[in-house]
Amino acid sequence: MAAQTDSCYLGFDFSTQQLKVVAIDGNLQVTHQNNVQFDSDLPEFRTQGGVHIHEDRLTVTSPVGMWLKALDLILEKMKNAGFDFSHVKAVSGSGQQHGSVYWKKGARRALQHLDPGRDLHSLLQDSFAVQDGPVWMDSSTAKQCQYLESAVGGAQQLADITGSRAYERFTGNQIAKIHQFQPDKYNETERISLVSSFAASLFLGDYAAIDYSDGSGMNLMDIFTKQWSEPCLKATAPQLAEKLSDPAPSTAALGFVSHYFVKRFGFPEDCKVIAFTGDNPGSLAGMRLQEGDIAVSLGTSDTVFLWIKEPRPTVEGHIFCNPVDNLSYMALICYKNGSLTRERIRNECAGGSWEGFSRALRSVPMGNNGNIGIYFDAMEITPPAVGIHRFDQHNRRVDTFTQEVEIRALVEGQFLAKRVHAQKLGYKIIPGTRVLATGGASSNKDILQVLSDIFNAPVYTIDVANSACLGCAYRAVHALVAEMGVSFSEAVRKAPGAQLAVTPSPEAEEVYGPLLKRYAELEKKVLKDMKQ
Repeated sequence: MAAQTDSCYLGFDFSTQQLKVVAIDGNLQVTHQNNVQFDSDLPEFRTQGGVHIHEDRLTVTSPVGMWLKALDLILEKMKNAGFDFSHVKAVSGSGQQHGSVYWKKGARRALQHLDPGRDLHSLLQDSFAVQDGPVWMDSSTAKQCQYLESAVGGAQQLADITGSRAYERFTGNQIAKIHQFQPDKYNETERISLVSSFAASLFLGDYAAIDYSDGSGMNLMDIFTKQWSEPCLKATAPQLAEKLSDPAPSTAALGFVSHYFVKRFGFPEDCKVIAFTGDNPGSLAGMRLQEGDIAVSLGTSDTVFLWIKEPRPTVEGHIFCNPVDNLSYMALICYKNGSLTRERIRNECAGGSWEGFSRALRSVPMGNNGNIGIYFDAMEITPPAVGIHRFDQHNRRVDTFTQEVEIRALVEGQFLAKRVHAQKLGYKIIPGTRVLATGGASSNKDILQVLSDIFNAPVYTIDVANSACLGCAYRAVHALVAEMGVSFSEAVRKAPGAQLAVTPSPEAEEVYGPLLKRYAELEKKVLKDMKQ
């Protein structure tokens, strides 16, 4: 692609605590960044961490008006910083996944006739049937989840259709709850958006379609036909298909930016609005994952992102449509026991020192002489189990390991789990596979060496600050050439790359092949023992 240095592409991210924007030029270099912190910059909405936690501690919502005001504010900040909107060729973005927005009857007309002399908040604040919409932190829909699973024949059947079993935070279950407990508000709603498609609608000046990738996080869309699933809609709420409208490819150009933004901020009339997506799919684009790659985020909780061609949905983990390749899928697996467990073992077995932790890791051979540990300090998500479980080379339970063996058992156990669960979902290691590591523990080479050995693939480290907005700026670049058959990786090949950190040891596959099988069996045993 010829570089167009005067061209510019914007990626927005409507996340839980802030609205962020990144601008990149035709050479994919970042030229501007800005943000609005919801709690501190918009104190009138009285959020904590960008949300309202209700008295039952289960219901968690965010005010739609706050997101409108945040967009007003960030665009004004960009204008005041001298940002030139006239070079923007395309805009895309992401939103926190699963959150929903309920436009009331007549809102579409308001969107189509925005007065450029006024801000979005004053123009649209009365356009919503539900002023405070449910977000991903909400866990108040257990009954709706049970009903949906039983209506379609069980948790696995729901996963086979939608890519995930029923989750309380998923949008369909939130819609069901609003229909049941606030039927007047549901009936007053003419369109339901995700946070992502709500944001795209603002730029478009009309209702924007939900994209396939973010639409996969609703328990409503058939991820194989990429249409709403009739049995899921039926089990959720009446007239839902009309309120959602058809989903669109994540790479779709939805139209041109609305007249409002042309007049108020100087956007060009031919600036395209590309489908907005979820923040996790946006991050997959920001990390520039390719087929066969796996990204491992090592934070408070650990998250694994996978690029998959032939998904096999299970009741653990999530399969979404891929945001940058309409023929592929992505999978997401979340683990609650991440860095806090690593820090606990470091404190107990290495005197609180990462250096001591690394020394201990190096002092025990790869494969830990057959010892395997499963460490769930808190109730785990994948799999749903708790407790510390240690096994010797003969699969017999043991009460303790030496400090060095404990440290290696923890690190190997965490990464064996990630590969076992990834492969269950249909992930395949192929020639050229890369492991991309991010988050706190990715700065520790000895931990990364274990990760590399277990996946038998080189590990690269990446800086993922703002990965969702950066990914959406990349998606804006790609969408303009996608119809000509240009792949995402080709469109963004000039972007700053990942840094090679470690490569696998020659004997890694020989050592870990049998251990992967044993780990899978032992995990099953732990689950079975818990049920007894």
